[in-house]
Amino acid sequence: MDRPQFRAYFLHPRFWPLWLGLALLWLVVQLPYRVLLSLGRGLGAVMYRVAGSRRAIAGRNLELCFPQLSVAERQKLLKENFASTGIAFFEMAMSWWWPRERLARLAHIEGLEHLRRVQAEGQGAILMALHFTTLEIGAALLGQRQTIDGMYREHKNALFDYIQRRGRERHNPDATAIEREDIRAMLKVLRAGRAIWYAPDQDYGPKQSIFVPLFGISAATVTATTKFARLCKARVVPFTQERLADGSGYRLVIHPPLENFPGESEEADCLRINRWIEQSVSRHPEQYLWAHRRFKTRPEGEPHLYRKA
Repeated sequence: MDRPQFRAYFLHPRFWPLWLGLALLWLVVQLPYRVLLSLGRGLGAVMYRVAGSRRAIAGRNLELCFPQLSVAERQKLLKENFASTGIAFFEMAMSWWWPRERLARLAHIEGLEHLRRVQAEGQGAILMALHFTTLEIGAALLGQRQTIDGMYREHKNALFDYIQRRGRERHNPDATAIEREDIRAMLKVLRAGRAIWYAPDQDYGPKQSIFVPLFGISAATVTATTKFARLCKARVVPFTQERLADGSGYRLVIHPPLENFPGESEEADCLRINRWIEQSVSRHPEQYLWAHRRFKTRPEGEPHLYRKA
């Protein structure tokens, strides 16, 4: 995909409100990091009160995935999750606009040698990640240290799409954004021995998925991880990230590549991936993106798990 280019069209009056909002956000994120964390928690508290539908989805997901918790425990976790989502709003802006040196001071990266070893052997690497609220800043911090291509979904607003892509790609000039539907481009970069960020933890419908358990619930799970690994002889390298509780930044961990993957069947691979998702999410459930209808697609004959809006 070509680099984003500024267009005179972005100066049209229809974009002026967005320009103003972006300018105000740029000013706010010049504040100290710990202040931004506090502002983010405040924003999350507001979102918790006004975003009724998303609150209901996140609450339902927590109920489904953590039935062992009491109602009070899940409610506390839900509020913490919205606080994390509010912080993520400012983390996004930090990753787009903070000076590289200032941003780099927040990174605590472990296991980079696993990724580099795979690439030194001439193999492509599927950097298997998850949709944590820290997704944007985690990718930026890793991108400063290692070239990582990313899956990308074009935003409907052309100006926001330009700002977003420019902010994401500034950390590593060699990195590229690949449209999520452009399978050919993804296969090309993997066959060239590059690394690509890829998250298999959302519900993309029944077409390219099979049903395997996730937190004990039958979940539509994409089989693309197996297909990409097999077609490109690529290694699957798990990647996790967390916002540190002491306010010192972020812990990014690149884990050893999965052994014997692909396995004996797509079902076995999907089950293995979902077990890894369960383990990773359970370590920091408050930082996961619960507002997604993860169990929207149901096996034939099974009832829907979310209330209709």
